[in-house]
Amino acid sequence: MQKPSHSDLSKLTLTGVIVTLGIIYGDIGTSPLYVLKAILFSATEINEMLILGALSCIIWTLTLQTTVKYVIITLRADNKGEGGIFSLFTLLRRRRRWLTTFAIIGGSTLLADGIITPSITVTSAVEGLKLFNPNIPVIPIVIIIITGLFFVQQFGTSFVGKAFGPIMLVWFSTLGILGFSNLLEFPSVLKAFNPYYAYNLLANYPKGILLLGAVFLCTTGAEALYTDLGHCGLKNIRTTWGFVKVMLILNYLGQGAWVLNHLGGFSIDTNPFYAVMPPWFLPFGIILATTAAVVASQALITGSYTLISEAISLNFWPKIRIKYPSHAKGQMYIPTINWLLFFSCCFVILLFQTSANMEAAYGLSITITMLMTTILMIFYLRARKIPIFIVIGFASIYLTIEGAFLVANMEKFAHGGWFTVVAASLISLIMLIMHRGRQIRNRYISFLKIEKYLPIIFDVSQDVTIPKYSSNLVYTTHADKRTDIEEKTIYSILKRQPKRADVYWILHVDILDDPSTLEYKVTEMYPNRIYRIDFYLGFKVQPKIAEYFTQVLTCMRDEGKIDLISPHPSLTRHGIPSDFRFVHLDRRVNHSIELPLLEKLSINIYYYFKRIGIGDVTAYGLDSSLVTIEKIPLTIPSKSKTPVIKIRS
Repeated sequence: MQKPSHSDLSKLTLTGVIVTLGIIYGDIGTSPLYVLKAILFSATEINEMLILGALSCIIWTLTLQTTVKYVIITLRADNKGEGGIFSLFTLLRRRRRWLTTFAIIGGSTLLADGIITPSITVTSAVEGLKLFNPNIPVIPIVIIIITGLFFVQQFGTSFVGKAFGPIMLVWFSTLGILGFSNLLEFPSVLKAFNPYYAYNLLANYPKGILLLGAVFLCTTGAEALYTDLGHCGLKNIRTTWGFVKVMLILNYLGQGAWVLNHLGGFSIDTNPFYAVMPPWFLPFGIILATTAAVVASQALITGSYTLISEAISLNFWPKIRIKYPSHAKGQMYIPTINWLLFFSCCFVILLFQTSANMEAAYGLSITITMLMTTILMIFYLRARKIPIFIVIGFASIYLTIEGAFLVANMEKFAHGGWFTVVAASLISLIMLIMHRGRQIRNRYISFLKIEKYLPIIFDVSQDVTIPKYSSNLVYTTHADKRTDIEEKTIYSILKRQPKRADVYWILHVDILDDPSTLEYKVTEMYPNRIYRIDFYLGFKVQPKIAEYFTQVLTCMRDEGKIDLISPHPSLTRHGIPSDFRFVHLDRRVNHSIELPLLEKLSINIYYYFKRIGIGDVTAYGLDSSLVTIEKIPLTIPSKSKTPVIKIRS
């Protein structure tokens, strides 16, 4: 096994730049579809103070929040080139495990709020058709597009992904051209670059602070820049962001200029995004917007797969089936998550009906994600020995900004924000239970020193009075130290049913903070009889243990350390491979165990989640016909033992 090479996209190339446009800017790139419309919908009075103030807020939000916090600062907090809130957490968890809760909340809210992204972007785009026919059925069209999008995931989307970059290049160029052409008709809108207009809006406009909930939508995709760092690389993201930001601001300014040119001359249902388009361009504009919405949705779906995959590796999520439908690097398909997202999106579409209603609910959870990232970044900066006054400045600025966004977005709770909060809470609860349940389980797994039992196991392998169980017998172990063995493994080999084998293998999987490590180490515990193999896997590497074990056996055979030919004479002469048998210890909670109520509840739910998942046997890629599952009780020492009294005769 060799460590996977880093993607060539991490280098600054024209191809890398174009691909980066298609991978990570779908969400933030489609925000002009609904941001200014949401601001107008939330406003009490539409006037120059509102428009200039809102545009100023958008410009400075994209500057302070997206450019400074994420592009300049947070992207440097990479874990061997990988980004995202879970990658950031792995840089800190060794010394600050209590930050687990913040990472779980951040990942959960990112997943939950993302449910609305496909819904709002596709709905906003399709609503442009109402300009031709006000009675056109938007909801069925959106459902059809969403259904098709989720349906094709199972076949792999690498062929579509190659087209994303050029599509988004056309999209952003179109945004800039449309914005600039309208900007020329009202150039005084450039005053919005002055932060005074943002301050004036928040301080003097009626309920101006609440408008930040709509303004915040312009930066909801900023977290994607960090999450997809490993796919695109720092240089490509920073280079493309300069272009993307200019095009976005030009479009926002153009929309603002159009509104100021038509004050009192349009209805509240008017979407400035489509209003800035010439009538002859509208059909192409609607098609392009819908295509960009699909790109944004695809980025959200694949990002959700990545987050769940990382959560599984970090033991935050039950093991579920992951498929690889194409040969594209890093592409995966998780059926459970795919269809869960699909039904959630359909529910959102049917519940809210219009993009305006979705805008009222969008953004609440992602604010919490950004707050969690800020908190983790504070500790990361301290861990990197950044001067304390810089850390305090970073914390003060971004906790204040994101705190203000959170306060403004709290108003959305009653207007639909409750949906993403409930979804995020459920996801967080699952992750916390998986994390806590595993901690409780590990506390009660007892270990023995293996050295004492090595001669006994060897004697068992030589004892012909014991029926041979298998030529090669394989166990997995939770023992991190090579000197240890689980008590239940010894019980299984020696006591439950003595298991004679020619060779015993003990496999241990160690999930590392490094995202892409794929290494192993073989330790010969007893000459030619007992081996231990430690697999060191990065948290982004899939634990395909059966495949890796086969590779290790092949390497050991080629090095002359083992013979993989069957030891039975009738098979040896024909070169038949040796047989292997795996024993998996399935721990079950004994209902009579004495635990505090919350711990007992946590571990019972933990094992319930494990049962509805695919289990270690499937997750490791083992052939179930070669696996013996032994159900053993999770033994927890009783605090008090009641003595049995012998009756005197």
